[in-house]
Amino acid sequence: MKIKELFVGDTSHTGIQFFRSLFVGGMATVVDMLVMILFRELVHVPEGVAAVFGFIAGLAVNYIVSTYWVFAKAKVKNRLVDFIAFAVIGIIGLGLTQLIIEPFATEGMFGTGWFVQWQLFGGLIPTDKYYIIGKVLAVVIVYMWNFFARKFILYRKVEDKEEKHTSVSETVLQDEDRRKHP
Repeated sequence: MKIKELFVGDTSHTGIQFFRSLFVGGMATVVDMLVMILFRELVHVPEGVAAVFGFIAGLAVNYIVSTYWVFAKAKVKNRLVDFIAFAVIGIIGLGLTQLIIEPFATEGMFGTGWFVQWQLFGGLIPTDKYYIIGKVLAVVIVYMWNFFARKFILYRKVEDKEEKHTSVSETVLQDEDRRKHP
């Protein structure tokens, strides 16, 4: 494998797609986390609500870059349907994120999270910043879910460059020719 293949051209190689997806996911995660932290720290919304705003921003970045650089061939040709399916996988990831962040939250959906109540990290980290630790843990778990779900549900392998694309009429003519000249 050449270094150039890691960054340029369509590929169905899972390792290359995983590598590219790390960059895209990293970019989307930075956007997600910045938006989440801005909403939490500046707008003072609860952690779970801030995570939703971050998710939406990160999802938009992830979809745009993934469809052009990571996964070249969608199984679904309709972009809207493709985006909705992409988003549904992401929404499942958001649900996982919420479940993972919840025990770290000071204002969680179900009250104060367990790790905050137990002051798991002692005085090392202020309890109102525990949600960031939960988010980092969620990023790793949800990244794996998102990548493999999208790869195997939404995107197909890139066809070999040597494979010819033939129309139906060309295929019929080729079949007739083979019958006439075995």
